[in-house]
Amino acid sequence: MLLAAEVGNSNTSFGLFGASGELTSSYRLSTERDRMPDEWFALLAALLASDGHGLHDVDGAIISSVVPSVTTWLVEMSRGRLRIDPVIVSGDLDVGLDLDVDEPKQLGADRIVDCVAAYSRYGGPAIIIDLGTATTFDVIGRDGAYKGGAIAAGVGTSLKALAGNAAQLFNVELRMPDAVIGRNTADQLRSGLVAGHLAMLEGMIGRTRAELGTDAQVIVTGGLAGLFLGRSPLFDHFDPYLTLNGLRLIYERVQTSRTGEKSTQANEQRRRMDTAGSRERQDAV
Repeated sequence: MLLAAEVGNSNTSFGLFGASGELTSSYRLSTERDRMPDEWFALLAALLASDGHGLHDVDGAIISSVVPSVTTWLVEMSRGRLRIDPVIVSGDLDVGLDLDVDEPKQLGADRIVDCVAAYSRYGGPAIIIDLGTATTFDVIGRDGAYKGGAIAAGVGTSLKALAGNAAQLFNVELRMPDAVIGRNTADQLRSGLVAGHLAMLEGMIGRTRAELGTDAQVIVTGGLAGLFLGRSPLFDHFDPYLTLNGLRLIYERVQTSRTGEKSTQANEQRRRMDTAGSRERQDAV
């Protein structure tokens, strides 16, 4: 089975895929930067056991991470405990995505994975919106090339900034308010943060489509996507497992490439052996 890990700034998601590529289980944990390899192993072992699986079932692993320290611990866990050398997603990895931007190596691994999954499942052109600690917009063209995007503060990040810097404001439960005109401070915060974020999303979709010159489809994902589920006619698809499925696709591509390289090397070795054998027979004659 394949273990896929998506490490975000706030949460880390794990997906377990079966031999036929189906997602059998998924889990979400807080991203603790100081959580050591043995702690990750113990947590994963308990989670998998609750679904009738074991880490001994895992024979492949892939990691997408925006938190370097957690990447280090997960790689150490994978190599030391699972005896697996994981695939690490980066701008240097051939994922089949043309990064048509100024600085392709600076693109976050999670955004690369989202684009691979979105184009594979929905085609292009497309706008992928990932709602997490940051809200990111990624644009892929009709041919599947990555064209660029935008980054904004996430809803939760904006709330923390307000509550932490304004003396008379405070944390509230994040949900869509019943009305934009709030009648108390809590609802006014929700209006500005959640309804205001939705207005920003719709505005950015409109501007992005105008620049592209086409009504590109919109795919929404991420831990906070549920806040906006069914709230806008501009959203074409909600896909909570977009990143995990993208990791599976990239892993399969890497494995196919490695198999092809091994086959090429084996054929070359046989050719050399055949050539050497032919020379030996000629020398004998």
